Amino acid sequence: MRFVLTIITALIVSISMGQELSLKINKSSSKIELDGVLNEDAWMKADSAHSFYQNFPYDTSYAETKTSVFTTYDENFFYVAAICYDDLDGDFVIQSLKRDFSYPVSDAFAVFIDPYNDGTNGFSFAVNPEGVQREGLLVEGGGFGVSTAWDNKWYSEVKQYEGKWIVEMAIPFKTLRFNEGINKWHINFSRNDLKRNENSSWAPVPRNFNVATLAFTGILDWDNPPIKPKTNVSVIPYAIAGFSQDYEAGDSAVIKPNAGVDAKIAITSSLNLDLTVNPDFSQVEVDRQVTNLSRFSLFFPERRNFFLENADLFSNYGFRQIRPFFSRRIGLSNGQQIPILGGARLSGKLNQNWRIGLLNMQTEGLGDIDLPAYNWTMAALQRKLFKRSFISAIFVNKLGFRGNDVQWGDYNRVAGIDFNFASSDNRFRGKTFYHQSFTPELENNALAHAMWFNYSDPNWMIMHNHEYVGHNYNAEVGFVPRITNYDPINERVIRKSYWRFEPMVRYRYYPTSNTINSHQISAYLSEYTDSLFKSTERNVRIQYNIAFQNSAFFGVNVQNEFTRLFFPLDITNSDKTPLDAGDYRYVNYTLYFESNKRKKLTYVLTARTGEYFNGTRSGLNFNLSYRIQPYGSVSLDADINRIKLAQLDAPVDLLLLGPKIDIAMTKKLFFTGFFQYNTQQNNFNINTRIQYRFKPMSDIFFVYTDNYIADMIAIKNRAVVLKFVYWFTA
Repeated sequence: MRFVLTIITALIVSISMGQELSLKINKSSSKIELDGVLNEDAWMKADSAHSFYQNFPYDTSYAETKTSVFTTYDENFFYVAAICYDDLDGDFVIQSLKRDFSYPVSDAFAVFIDPYNDGTNGFSFAVNPEGVQREGLLVEGGGFGVSTAWDNKWYSEVKQYEGKWIVEMAIPFKTLRFNEGINKWHINFSRNDLKRNENSSWAPVPRNFNVATLAFTGILDWDNPPIKPKTNVSVIPYAIAGFSQDYEAGDSAVIKPNAGVDAKIAITSSLNLDLTVNPDFSQVEVDRQVTNLSRFSLFFPERRNFFLENADLFSNYGFRQIRPFFSRRIGLSNGQQIPILGGARLSGKLNQNWRIGLLNMQTEGLGDIDLPAYNWTMAALQRKLFKRSFISAIFVNKLGFRGNDVQWGDYNRVAGIDFNFASSDNRFRGKTFYHQSFTPELENNALAHAMWFNYSDPNWMIMHNHEYVGHNYNAEVGFVPRITNYDPINERVIRKSYWRFEPMVRYRYYPTSNTINSHQISAYLSEYTDSLFKSTERNVRIQYNIAFQNSAFFGVNVQNEFTRLFFPLDITNSDKTPLDAGDYRYVNYTLYFESNKRKKLTYVLTARTGEYFNGTRSGLNFNLSYRIQPYGSVSLDADINRIKLAQLDAPVDLLLLGPKIDIAMTKKLFFTGFFQYNTQQNNFNINTRIQYRFKPMSDIFFVYTDNYIADMIAIKNRAVVLKFVYWFTA
């Protein structure tokens, strides 16, 4: 009988996946008080979303954990309420009281909103049972999850009861971007219940896709389309007082106050203008250091708030290693901060089918390093095609100035077209682009183009990618690290064209098991060649993974690698005798294990051993974390490598240790202590930060940073920063 019921339930879920769910939303006739008590008349009369479907561990049945969701609105807010039933004993899984928690490892309720109905861009808002907020943007269909770097104002309240917890959200229409006159939005709700180890959603999402994927949503049916708020202007001034001293250079202590202002102006309900004057782009959280055993520069993501809203319009052109625009180039030069006088950025939707992005910024020149002032311009235009695809055009311009004189010969430009394809069911995805750069004396073969295709269903994933970058393709405002090769003998940079071919096939099997969720085996190839298709680098990898029902994960792979070094290279980046130029072939093995993420004590372990160029490499990377629920965690990251090469008399031992304390005393007061000991860079870094969020989006930061020469424990530099940010909204 149980087997028959299981089959019937699976058939019902399969039929439901082919139907579009609908939830009616009516305007509230009375004020909604956020208190976690659903006693207002609007909640009593509201249509409800219930009967959630599992996304994990299975996707062929209704969720065991029950959730009911209600919506309403008034002139200023879109309201969401959820009753999150909890019939299991034990504590919730709460990582921290700090904002922007990680959804996969926390009990939570989330809403995913696609007000444009394009299946591509949207917003996410989530809370955990302690009332901690998490908001982010959904780009490129949400298939890669939520980008929580975006912050904005919204309100929520949670109240815990016996056998349930209730959340009320109030999301200002000023925070959302939407097209007026549309009475149907796409929406989905999800619930992560880690006590039961179940993830579920209102509109069913196949388990091979992220639960935030906008291809799988229901309809929010408005009784009247929401309208643009009468005024929507936010002014965000900051003031900063900084103390710093460079001990290595023998400089005296410097006290440097600064101030500036950002503004966000809603031109329409879906088009936003960002303005900034003398922005402070100093980081209040340092980049996490990594051991670099590659031949190329590493990518670090943008953290600065000015660039984050609609960031995909500017930053998602090209591929990960072929980016025509990378906003961290603005205001930085070889690691040195360059003053930014100001800038403007217009971005958003013109209508249902068109998006636009325009950015212009001006930096100062620095006479001590003979760096001109530059004007930075980026323009993007995007047109929706089919149901979830779009074509985009990009233009990037960097132009030099000396005083008030334009240096017409000092420029770099990139123009191009990208086409992103996604089927309505998200099984087929792809991208192709063509970019052309324009730089004096770098005119021939100054192009980049690529094509990527991906098919995914619950069992199979098949991918193909190929890329070509011409030797004179020059994206100075972008990130294309592989195009340049340093010749240490002649102390010059050589530009080389390359092709890349990257196919992959993966098969995933879901057994009937209380222990194992899936087995997975994959074959992967990444091959780089020169312009004549002669191989310069190859990585062939066979990998086998096991995903366990309790969220643990095990993987093992074997890699066969080939590398052609054009010039002698110190691959350890530690001033040792370099490898000779030539061809190298080597085989290595990697083992990976991640423990049950629901436990308070968790760990991730990666072990690697095998051949490495003309020698061997053994490495161990691990993260050990203990959750002090619900206040935060203490953790230790370690990356240990021992490299033996034929030309070296002794092994090179590289150690990177990163202990971290991340504690939220309350939902408004946070302390982070981050320490990094890096023998490769011979640096020991201390970064401590206290953040007090005294109002929504308004903060006081106190940051203390030290850098020491690691092997001598001699101080290199020190900085103390006090920063005040206030968010005014009209």
